[in-house]
Amino acid sequence: MRSYLTTLIALIAFAGNSVLCRLALGDQQIDAASFTAVRLLAGAITLVLLLVIKPASGAKQSKGSWWSGVMLFSYAACFSFAYLYLDTGIGALILFAAVQLSMVGISIVKGVRLFWGEGLGIAFAFAGLVVLLAPSEQASVSLVGFVLMLVAGCAWGVYTLNGRGSLSPSRDTCFNFWRSLPFLVVLLPWIAMQANMTVYGVLLALSSGALASGLGYWVWYIALGSLSASQAAVLQLLVPLIAAAGGWLFASEPLGLNFILSAGLVLGGILLTIYSRQKGLKATLQGS
Repeated sequence: MRSYLTTLIALIAFAGNSVLCRLALGDQQIDAASFTAVRLLAGAITLVLLLVIKPASGAKQSKGSWWSGVMLFSYAACFSFAYLYLDTGIGALILFAAVQLSMVGISIVKGVRLFWGEGLGIAFAFAGLVVLLAPSEQASVSLVGFVLMLVAGCAWGVYTLNGRGSLSPSRDTCFNFWRSLPFLVVLLPWIAMQANMTVYGVLLALSSGALASGLGYWVWYIALGSLSASQAAVLQLLVPLIAAAGGWLFASEPLGLNFILSAGLVLGGILLTIYSRQKGLKATLQGS
């Protein structure tokens, strides 16, 4: 029950980032640059407090890396600016697809063997993104928003791969959040020219950083202790769907036919990729 509860909370938190960001930026309660700054700072402070309350197990020397800090900042900044143009569910779908596909792509570049089912799954996922970009009667997806969220997803994919093998993920995540803060200087021109902060907007950004990011990541690491890698990957398929439901419920965003078809292709393709990888690795091990 503890495993189910922590997993559910973590998935809702991940989807919550999209909902909170869209609510803040869609209603112009805060500008994208300020949202990013408040989110990262709130996440960093929250993770420190959690480490003080419950010190993480693992190597005490785990302190993340500057490269991870760059990727975390790149993800957070592009994520915020993308939601100036995208609906909640669409943004989460693009982000999730980019994360998974970038991780597979990097593995291929490094020489990892690609099973036929993985190739088919990737083709389905790409087809889903093409469908998402296709004009429809309901609405058309902004190309600028699409590219920004694509970059955000790729940055998060690199960040995830860089953290594999960490002896203390929660400590590394905490230090990575702090290492991302110096790069906020890149956003100063936007903050200086377009700063727009209401109390409600700041509260949404604080919630995104402290609850959906800091606490959400912490709870996810607890859940991972009782989940296999394949279970964790498959469960994350629910995040874009939860985000879409949140956008429909809290922001009155319609779920058009293009989104439903695209979500089916993308999520089905990624599921096929994960299944084929697990099945292929198992067959390889049995053969040896």
